[in-house]
Amino acid sequence: MENMNTSGWRTLVAGSQMLFVAFGALVLMPLITGMSPSVALFTAGLGTLIFYFVSGRQIPVFLASSFAFIAPILYSNQTWGLPATLGGLVAAGLVYMLLSLAVHLRGPGFIQKLLPPVVVGPVIMVIGLGLASTAVNMASGKSGDGSIQLVDYSTALIISIASLVTTLLVAVYGRGLFRLVPIMAGVAVGYMLSWLLGVASFTQVAQASWLATPEFVRPEFHLAAILFMIPVAIAPAIEHVGDIMAIGAVTGKDYIRKPGLQRTLLGDGLGTSAAAFFGGPPSTTYSEVTGAVVLTRNFNPTVMVWAAVFAICLAFVEKFGAVLLGMPVPVMGGILCLLFGSIAVVGINILIRHNVDLADARNLSIVSVTLVFGIGGMAIGNQTVTLQGISLCGVVAILLNLMLPASKPVAEHDPAP
Repeated sequence: MENMNTSGWRTLVAGSQMLFVAFGALVLMPLITGMSPSVALFTAGLGTLIFYFVSGRQIPVFLASSFAFIAPILYSNQTWGLPATLGGLVAAGLVYMLLSLAVHLRGPGFIQKLLPPVVVGPVIMVIGLGLASTAVNMASGKSGDGSIQLVDYSTALIISIASLVTTLLVAVYGRGLFRLVPIMAGVAVGYMLSWLLGVASFTQVAQASWLATPEFVRPEFHLAAILFMIPVAIAPAIEHVGDIMAIGAVTGKDYIRKPGLQRTLLGDGLGTSAAAFFGGPPSTTYSEVTGAVVLTRNFNPTVMVWAAVFAICLAFVEKFGAVLLGMPVPVMGGILCLLFGSIAVVGINILIRHNVDLADARNLSIVSVTLVFGIGGMAIGNQTVTLQGISLCGVVAILLNLMLPASKPVAEHDPAP
C-alpha cells in the first residue's frame, strides 16, 4: 500500500480524488430531495472541516449526507416545506450532541450496549432496502415516488442500465485511478447517452455564470417538523457507530476509544446542524463514503481537509451546479440501484463480522421485526407526531434489544450410555 502520509501535491491530488469518489453521497442526495447541489457541496466541505477539528484531526473521514434522511426529508418537504425541514434537521444535529454527552458521561460502553451489532446491522439494511423502490422508479424514468413519468420508459431503461453496467464494470475491472471513480464513470456515460437520445440538455449550463454564490436557505422552526425529524437521527447515529468501527478496523486503530465516540458524534452533530443553517442536507459520516475511504486507502486525515476545500470551492462554480441539476433521472436511478443495495450489504456484513447468531430467538426477533417495520413502511402515531420507516425501525430495534431477555446458553447433555 502506498504511503498516504506525504505532503505537497500528492496530498492535494488525493483530496480532489476523494471528493469525486464520494460523488454519490455528496450530490445524489440533494438532487433526490430537491435541495441545491451547490449548497450541499458547501455544507459537506464545512461539515468535514468541523468534524476534522472536533475529532482531534485523527480520523480520515469526508462527511456527506446519509441516505437515511432521504425519505424523511421528502415527506417533511411535502408536509411543512424546506425551511421547516431544515429546522428539524438542526434539531436532529442536537440529538447527536446529546448522544455525545451521554457517551462522555458514561463511556463508550454505553453506546455500544445501546447499539450493538444486532441493532446496527438491520437498521443499516433498512436504510438501503427501504429506498429500493425509489431507485427502481428513477431507473424507470419516474419521479422518486413513482407519481410522474418524467422520461419515456423504454428510453429510461436504456439510460439507467447503461449507467449501472458502466458503474459495475469500472468498479470490478477498473485499474488504478479509474477504478476509484465508478460512480463518476456511470454518470458520464449515462449523461452522454441521455444527450444523444434527446433526454438531457445543456442549455441551462450555457446560460449559467462561472461564479455565483450558492442559494442558501435559512431554517424555520416548527414544532411538528422538529418532533418528526428528531427520531430520524437515531438511524444515521446507528450508522455512524458502524462507520467508525469499520474505518478503525481497516486502519488498525480504535477510534471508539481515541479520539472517542463522544467526539465523533459531536462532530456529526455540529456538522448536521451547521449544514441545516445554510440550507444543505445533513453532513454526517456515512456508509458509502466510509467504503470510499477503504477503497482508496486514503487514511491521511489531511487528505479530507483538501477534499473539503475543493468541495467548498466547487460550490461557487455555478456551471458545475447547473450540470448536476440537469442530470437526468434515469442516470441517477441506475446508479442508485447499486448504491442502495451496497448500503444494505454493509448492514449484512456487520451481522456476519460480529458473528450475530440469527438462529438465536432473541436476535432473530430483533432483526425480523426491524426489517419488516422499516421496509414495509409501518407508521405509528398521529398527525402531530409520527414514527415511520427508518426512524420507527431504529426505535423498535433499540427497544427490543433493551427489553428482550438475553438468551441463555443451551446446556449440553451427556450422551446416552
